[in-house]
Amino acid sequence: MIPIHQYEGRRVAVFGLGRTGIATAKALEAGGAKVSCWDDTEAARVRAAAEGLTLDDLNRRDWGDIAALILSPGIPLTHPKPHRVVELAQAVGAPVIGDIELFAAAINQMPEKRRPKVIGITGTNGKSTTTALIGHILRETGRKVVVGGNIGEAILAQDTPRPGTIYVIELSSYQIDLTQTLDCDVAVLLNISPDHIDRHGDFTGYFHAKQRLFEMQGPNSDAVIGIDDDETNAFYSRLRKTRREDRVVPISAGRVFARGVYALGDRVYDALDSASHPAVDLARASALPGRHNAQNVAAALAAVRLLGVAAKAAAEAIYTFPGLPHRQELVGTIRGVRFINDSKATNAEAAVQALTCYDSIRWIIGGVPKAGGLQPALGAKDRIAKAYLIGEAEDRFAAELDGVLPYERCGDLETALKAAARDAWAEGREGEVVLLSPACASFDQYSSYEARGDAFRDLVQALPTEPVAPEAAL
Repeated sequence: MIPIHQYEGRRVAVFGLGRTGIATAKALEAGGAKVSCWDDTEAARVRAAAEGLTLDDLNRRDWGDIAALILSPGIPLTHPKPHRVVELAQAVGAPVIGDIELFAAAINQMPEKRRPKVIGITGTNGKSTTTALIGHILRETGRKVVVGGNIGEAILAQDTPRPGTIYVIELSSYQIDLTQTLDCDVAVLLNISPDHIDRHGDFTGYFHAKQRLFEMQGPNSDAVIGIDDDETNAFYSRLRKTRREDRVVPISAGRVFARGVYALGDRVYDALDSASHPAVDLARASALPGRHNAQNVAAALAAVRLLGVAAKAAAEAIYTFPGLPHRQELVGTIRGVRFINDSKATNAEAAVQALTCYDSIRWIIGGVPKAGGLQPALGAKDRIAKAYLIGEAEDRFAAELDGVLPYERCGDLETALKAAARDAWAEGREGEVVLLSPACASFDQYSSYEARGDAFRDLVQALPTEPVAPEAAL
């Protein structure tokens, strides 16, 4: 745990008691703060009480003694309207911040020469894979590493910061919104596409949240920017006007430049300290298929090179990366058909990354639809044999796919999987893949994308490994 002394002896409100909120409350208590905890969900309150935390209904109490509100990232800050506790905090002038800001304050209180290094990764897609990959490279090359934030353990549940440690932090737009002083030694922006519009109001608000990660950096910090989107390319150009050019490193999956890191074909090229040269053979990185992962590898390579890791050592570590659950995770091969769990693909831009990796796809899609629908993924329609629709998005996706792709309404994941497996086995095409890449949030039928992916894995493992005789199926 990282004790937070910033509010020692003062009353602090913690609202939202999931994994992050509980860790935050404990860290504040360890630092001497008086902590009032609340969550509007009874189950969360029961868990917090079991952890020994003090419950205090923040909707009803007098806020006159509250020094700060520590808000869990998923609680509305501005859109569609601020949560009531946000308005209560603002009414008494209490800052509204998140756990990443408390972490930043703890780092900033350390003598500058003793502070650990921090790498922050944001973007719409690929954050978790890139974060985990950077952590893997650093560990494999002998560094002390802590990976956290929007992936794994909450950041304040980690060990106390020490000199020589490198923190690799995945940062969502929600988390950055609640952060003011995090100066990442290396900040990474992978890409941008419309997402979380309900939280930020519009695309401009969403992208601005991402850009704030770079606005918090000091003049001696480095930025790694994916330039394959028009918006991020324009941001890269703007950033170069305010920083030394060698502090802004471009990455790309397809574009070549004199200084930076880029993927071309099945190679990732390093052009940071010398003339461009091939550094990573993507064919050897079996857990990182597809063009999107080429960009992730380029970003990871750039980030670790900026912290002094040799390109050859980084490449050898990349080849041993095992991948992450729910991100193009091969969960089984049954009767010649591969079953791929890509439950993390919660929007169409993420789903298209998986669709472009395979040639004959039975595509399971649906859940709570995002703005923009399926259109960004339909450029890969020639690879899709059929779509299997589930959840709240079923009617909407049926309308979008009518006349575009064969589809079947299935309602739930189990029905969709059985239908997709049935068709794949019946067709017997070479390279058949049943792909769960839902292009939707999970909350209509599952508590999280992880729960959805776990359910898919369990259902695949329950499929028959041998053909079932017709009479046995009756």
